[in-house]
Amino acid sequence: MPTGSGYRRELYRDDAVVLRVQKLGESDRIITLLTRRHGRLRAVARGVRRTASRFGARLEPFGHIDLQLAGSPEGVGSALHSVSQVEAVALYGKHFLTDYPRYTAASAIAETAERLTPIEREPSLRLFQLTLGALKALAAGEHAGPLVLDAYLLRAMATAGWAPAISECAVCGTPGRHAAFSVPAGGAVCPDCRPPGAAHPSPDTLGLMRALTDGDWLVADSSEPPIRRECSGLVAAHLQWHMERALRSLPLVDRRESS
Repeated sequence: MPTGSGYRRELYRDDAVVLRVQKLGESDRIITLLTRRHGRLRAVARGVRRTASRFGARLEPFGHIDLQLAGSPEGVGSALHSVSQVEAVALYGKHFLTDYPRYTAASAIAETAERLTPIEREPSLRLFQLTLGALKALAAGEHAGPLVLDAYLLRAMATAGWAPAISECAVCGTPGRHAAFSVPAGGAVCPDCRPPGAAHPSPDTLGLMRALTDGDWLVADSSEPPIRRECSGLVAAHLQWHMERALRSLPLVDRRESS
């Protein structure tokens, strides 16, 4: 299909997580995708808002899909690709659309994935796998939504090089379970390096952060609500310090237990 820019639009396949959808005109949508092999990209899905659309329901947020796209994988020409085929792999969103705590956690996960991929078409396989795994865990409902979210945020920060120090001092590297935590310093800090204004979380809070980072769900699931809330506050503060902008969806996360 020739275009005005003088190149022929390629067809290629990938699998992706749907992060966000936006209306375009009367019947189309712009779909923001995190793909396995091509990173984050945006694509136009034409006619999907019509009742007779063949694949509109497959392009809802939080779904894992296999799709064919028309456009240049290398980014030549238009930044917007076109969706020509789509098959559902697992539509995770339908499992928690009526569960507000898990739905808000999924929204924060999707926004984080989008914000951590500022350059379109730059592959980020680890982040793709983390995002897919977190949405799958929310759909399964085996763990509380806020715990899944905090585990995702901690691991996503690690992929970005922002992992908070938990088992050693963020400043001098002295190993140990230190009592203070400083977001500007990078995490837990020893008495010698503790800056003014550092927080003093419960030892169990740092233990929960460690468990979520390591995937120790036995410890995470047995944690008490006050510990979970303190952990969430530290994780959110650390993330937004490094992003230098607040996540719009994070304050909306419902911290009530849903599983």
